[in-house]
Amino acid sequence: MTPGPDMALVLRNGVAGGSRAAWWTGLGCCTGISVYAAASAVGLAAVLAASATAFALVKYVGAAYLVYLGATALLHARKGAVAAAPTGTPATAVDRTTAFRQGLMSNLLNPRIALIFLTLIPQFVSTGEPALATTAVLAAAFLGLAVLWWRLFSLAVGRLGRVLSRARMRTAVERLTGAVLVGLGLRVALAGR
Repeated sequence: MTPGPDMALVLRNGVAGGSRAAWWTGLGCCTGISVYAAASAVGLAAVLAASATAFALVKYVGAAYLVYLGATALLHARKGAVAAAPTGTPATAVDRTTAFRQGLMSNLLNPRIALIFLTLIPQFVSTGEPALATTAVLAAAFLGLAVLWWRLFSLAVGRLGRVLSRARMRTAVERLTGAVLVGLGLRVALAGR
């Protein structure tokens, strides 16, 4: 629930395409979380944490992806592509597949999600407990909360999108989230481990 790349992306897609676009972006984020949760449960996420090269690769590809998404948003805002179409649907509204893919890639290319599952979840597995089963239950709880959060957030963003239906407001949101995504991408690229 902390502000970051996922929230900026869901907000951007939700303002442009309503609660449905926000929801599918959030579901993509949750799918990325589930991939890392499964990898953590079977110990594969430890490889990412142990290998500086693998961590750096995911980090830089993820940073580049965030910068790409942000630059695309800024380009749309500059070209005026966020103006409402005759049907009232914004021209930059993303379809379900694109929204889902963006959310998924945002999470899969975020090595910090893997580190959450490596550092946070294992702290709750007691000695003598079956690690795989306990990790799976904790990961499922984490994922369940994420799904609930993204549903509530997508509904709120959908309402916000209706309030911000004017083209000038959408352009401002597109610029703001584009700048935030570029900034977050640069922050990820320049941050230490």
